[in-house]
Amino acid sequence: MNKSTFFIVGQHAVIEALKNPKRKVLRLFLTEESKKNIHRKSPKKNLLEDVKVYFKTKRELDKYSTKENLLHQGYVAELEHLEKPILKEYIKDNDDITFACLDGVTDPRNIGSLIRSAASFNINGIIIKERHFPNESKLMYKAASGAMEYVNIFEVSNINSTLKNLKDKNFWVYGFDGKGDKNFTNIEWKGNIILLFGSEGSGMHEHTSKYADFLVKIDIDKKIESLNISNSAAIVFHHLNFLKK
Repeated sequence: MNKSTFFIVGQHAVIEALKNPKRKVLRLFLTEESKKNIHRKSPKKNLLEDVKVYFKTKRELDKYSTKENLLHQGYVAELEHLEKPILKEYIKDNDDITFACLDGVTDPRNIGSLIRSAASFNINGIIIKERHFPNESKLMYKAASGAMEYVNIFEVSNINSTLKNLKDKNFWVYGFDGKGDKNFTNIEWKGNIILLFGSEGSGMHEHTSKYADFLVKIDIDKKIESLNISNSAAIVFHHLNFLKK
């Protein structure tokens, strides 16, 4: 069966896709300068081997990115989707797991930035509702800056039932809410953990928040109402990663 394909743009997104042995890159559109840069960044391995490469001018590549108002930087690639990881298989084979779960988060730039932070701070995977995941978004791939190749994205049909199932398998769910009971830095983070983040505007759905074992918050200056979702996640991811070291 042929897999569907899509296009991504940007230096880091394209180069990391080329480095990923699990990722099939069908066609690559480069400027002469970007080709030289790929060889400079990977002198020991030819990342262009077995890839169809087409050389274009920057203006010719603009058609792949102007609609989204993105800078292609001389890099455009046509990819196949990666095989989707299976959540129940992953938790069976691993322990001391930390997942981020996104409830109603839909903005591709925020999702991409959050994925970048997850890769940077060793989060085991991101759980997201399947129909909310913009899996072919150039904007998301650009914001992730290559991290899409390194993070497990678990697409599920229903967030609430997924949380319930994971709680039954000894996961603790921590919902992040400005009205939470405790500052998250005062929590003793142990065992299998789910970090539950709500949408950019309205936060967690009321019914979903009921699956949280604890509601916690990030203390910020009172004159600021809230943090961007990707910034909030980066702060939490960094703290938990520091504790593990």
